[in-house]
Amino acid sequence: MSVPYEDVLRWVKTFAEVIADQKTYLTELDSAIGDADHGINMDRGMQAVIGKLDATPSGDDIGAMFKTVGMTLVSTVGGAGGPLYGTLFLQLGVATAGKDELTAPDWQAALEAAVTGVQARGKAEAGDKTMLDALIPARDAFAAAVADGAELPAALRRSAEAGEQGMKDTIPLVARKGRASYLGERSAGHQDPGATSSYLLLKTAADVWAGDA
Repeated sequence: MSVPYEDVLRWVKTFAEVIADQKTYLTELDSAIGDADHGINMDRGMQAVIGKLDATPSGDDIGAMFKTVGMTLVSTVGGAGGPLYGTLFLQLGVATAGKDELTAPDWQAALEAAVTGVQARGKAEAGDKTMLDALIPARDAFAAAVADGAELPAALRRSAEAGEQGMKDTIPLVARKGRASYLGERSAGHQDPGATSSYLLLKTAADVWAGDA
């Protein structure tokens, strides 16, 4: 099974809808340990992405589309979210350049590139209470599923489930990076908003590409 360009585009547009639906929740999470703007900023960025994609079609080049998403997020999302999510999509774009469909190995390579890029940009690791706490286990679970011979839909679901657990696992953590790190021990007991939006990104991919949405 492979995911054609049209479904990759549908993933991005559906994610924009999910962020719009969840922006208040994401902002509430951010109000506890951040600047209370993660949902607002991500919604503004994703709405700008939709406008840009509608205005500048990428033909059927998935990589070019991802790069458009990344550059738009960098220029429109405030705080750390813009550079980090922008980097994520730009690296997805590098890994999928020229492709008009994605196989399981394609997505595995793209996830690897995206996570590596976010790590390099944010200088964070697993356990720092950031978006990487959802992305890293999701990446690893997808790779393990592919190695086990799972078809793409099953691998996507396992990836999203691992991302969800990683998101929940941020609750007891003390933040070591980002705005939340200024709170020290007081950052414990709160779910990280970046890990939450990253989980939503992964879940939307599973929902759209595995035929659940």
